[in-house]
Amino acid sequence: MTVGSSYDALLRDTAVALTAAGIDNVRFEARLLLSHATGMTVEQLIARGPDPAPAMVETALRELTARRVRREPMAYILGEREFWGLPFKVSAAVLVPRPDSETLIEAVLGLFPDRGRPLRIADLGLGSGCLLLTLLREYPQASGVGIDASPEALEMARVNAGALGVASRARLEAGDWREAGWAGRLGGPFDLLVSNPPYIESATVDGLMPEVARYEPRLALDGGDDGLAAYRIIAREAPSLVVPGGWAVVEGGEGQAADIAALFAAVGFTPGPPRQDLGGVDRVVPAQH
Repeated sequence: MTVGSSYDALLRDTAVALTAAGIDNVRFEARLLLSHATGMTVEQLIARGPDPAPAMVETALRELTARRVRREPMAYILGEREFWGLPFKVSAAVLVPRPDSETLIEAVLGLFPDRGRPLRIADLGLGSGCLLLTLLREYPQASGVGIDASPEALEMARVNAGALGVASRARLEAGDWREAGWAGRLGGPFDLLVSNPPYIESATVDGLMPEVARYEPRLALDGGDDGLAAYRIIAREAPSLVVPGGWAVVEGGEGQAADIAALFAAVGFTPGPPRQDLGGVDRVVPAQH
């Protein structure tokens, strides 16, 4: 890139760099990076395409492109990711919210059709807060408790709770299900327990795509030798955390739904049919107490 390059030229050069790094959808990603570097919308960039870009824009874009070429997730570079139509601030302290997790929101809405119900919700492994905070938006009379073992993740969730206008109904606290007594400190039981716990087998984490293996928090990925370590802990405590007739709704990995359902059945819950994501994977397991 040279001083005085047009916005169109910067866009082309960025797309070439992303292509060389093996990244897909390069035109789309190049526009996102250029938009972030300039503070302009994509529509404004199109209109300004032939115009020369300021040198400071080139410098900023070069730095952003270098981060993406190293396969840093786009969400971390932009500092935000949309989930359920809502903007969530993200950083390397939290998993990037994914469309697959929206399947859990859909499942809950099907189980609790009355949006005015004053549900009490617990979210285990809060991360960015995308599950709990989205549900609090969908259920304006609900309140929730969310825990996370990472102080940085907890702070990110608090930022999102404030931005989404649900902070007054969300108690977000440090909590680690690997430590004794964690469940008793939540103040349950709850009408609904949700979680997207780590479910990747330990031995396979390093082989995931670079954006995940290199950048996303391992604590939120590594599910132990068989990927089910967190589910065993959650299921063991679920009878004390969920009211009779209430639901536990958890996200899982491909091929894990039957094993997760069995863990909840073993503690007296009645699993429902798993909910599939858009890729046809049994992604979410609901179980009623």
